[in-house]
Parts: sequence; C-alpha cells; structure tokens
Amino acid sequence: MGKLSPLASASATRAVLEAHGLTAKYSLGQNFLVNDAILQKIVALAEVAPVDTVLEVGPGIGTLTMALLQHAGRVVSVERDPDLPAVLAETLAPWADRFALVQKDALDLTVDDLRDALGRLDAPETAPGKLVANLPYAVAATVVLDYFERFPSLGSATVMVQKEVADRMAAVPGTKNYGAYTVKLRLYAEPAGRFGVGPGNFFPPPRVESAVLRLDRRPLCGAGGEPLAASTLKAAATMADAAFANRRKTLSNSCKTYFASRGAQGARIAAALPQLLEQAAVDPKIRGEALALEDFIRLGTELETLGA
Repeated sequence: MGKLSPLASASATRAVLEAHGLTAKYSLGQNFLVNDAILQKIVALAEVAPVDTVLEVGPGIGTLTMALLQHAGRVVSVERDPDLPAVLAETLAPWADRFALVQKDALDLTVDDLRDALGRLDAPETAPGKLVANLPYAVAATVVLDYFERFPSLGSATVMVQKEVADRMAAVPGTKNYGAYTVKLRLYAEPAGRFGVGPGNFFPPPRVESAVLRLDRRPLCGAGGEPLAASTLKAAATMADAAFANRRKTLSNSCKTYFASRGAQGARIAAALPQLLEQAAVDPKIRGEALALEDFIRLGTELETLGA
C-alpha cells in the first residue's frame, strides 16, 4: 500500500501550520498524527469502504481525513477550532466534492448538522455509518457514548483515545477498569479490535500512551427477541451509576446512598431497593464490579416498574 497521507510527518505538519501562522493548541488537545503506518492500520481496522459515509471528529489539518477520503465514499468532519477550516479547504481541496465540514463543538453536533453537511454533497438522505477519529482526549469518552446514543445510523466507532480510556471502554467485569462508563457504553456497543500507539507517532508528542479501539454497535434484545426500549437502556444506565457510586460499598449500600440523595423520587426508590434487587435476582451483598451487563439490564427493567 502506498502512502495514504503526505501530511503524515512532523515536517509536513509543521510546514502546514507555519504556512497558516498556527501552532498546536494544547487547550484543544491538538496532537497531530505523523505516522502513515498508523493511518493505514486505522483505516484497515475500521474497514472503510467506498460505500461508507464516515463521521470524523477533530480533523486537525486533515491528515486522517485525507486517508479516509481515499477509501470512503464521503467524509463529514466536525471541528471547533476556527483557525482550521481555511487549512482544511487547502489540504483537502482535491476531495471537495466528497468532504463536508461542520464548524462547531463535537458535543453540540446534531442530526440536522449532519443532514445539512451531506446535503452540500448532494447526499441528504445518507447518514454516517462509521465514526473514525483521532479524538481530542478531554472529550473522547463522552463523545463515543453520546454518539452511540444519539446517532442510530452509526454502526461502529474506530477511535484513537488515551490508553486508559480504551482500557475503560474494553474492560470486563471484575477488573479495576470496569465501571459505570463501561456498562453504559456496553449497552450500545462492544469492542472489536485494538492496537497501541506510542507518543512518538504524534506532533507534538502527548505525555500519555494512546490506543485505537474499534467498537461495534450491538442492539440488545429482551427475552422475546424485541429490541430493548430507550427507556430501559436509560434505566440500566442509572443503575450502573448507582452501583458504582461507591465502589467499596456493597451493591445495596452504594445504590441506597446514590438514590437517597436524589429528592423524593430517589428516596422512594431507595426504600424499595430490597424488593428491586430481589426481583432482579441480584445479590445485594456483592459489589457493582461483579455484575455483568445482563444484571444491569434486569436492574434497569425493575427500576422502570417503579416509574423511575
């Protein structure tokens, strides 16, 4: 395979930034990928194909975007740095008919933003099926969970994140990295591949180890085979927050503390916890980290019956 992106070197990245009078902004978590071999591994792990519409967050100067455009049908990128649209218009000019930019904070992105962007590419009825991004580390965990929740068209996310975040995303019950975030993400998606990326692959080098993780959407179904309702998923997420509110406490005590501090409705749930746990067939004396995803779904189902 030939080189995917001529921008994937420290010298090329520095030259583009200097040409526009820019430097990497630590406040925005800008660490530009400068190893083409890593780009090739990302595109391969994501299985990007010409039929795909890819969503990217934090395109920077277009290094990964350029690689994606050589494999995908079209790419929509979201960038909050007001200095970068002019750079992207230049670096991605050869693909202007297949690339659209949304200028806003990734956490504020809406379905309408995506529709408008794709409309500019004469593809308004198309929705992104894959998220592929070198994510700003400060918002990486939030973006991945939020997008799986809010953009049902996304079938997978292949993202560069801080190694510790990848550990949380891929954790299994009974381990120190397994927590409420892991459970909430697992309600929507499961890990499907991973590789590590050292600091030397970026300009400037971050002070942390990184990892690229692929997550595939996996719709959860009830006993009758029907997809779980959004309300059930939300209730299961609430039970995950409650179970891990205090990791050192038993499930019963952690949940009681969590709900007791949440007004009249929370107090009502706290009082009903013994029955809720019994109905869900979950031992109140174990800790949250011992519970599997199926346990949290049963707990969420029972929480729903309380009108929560």
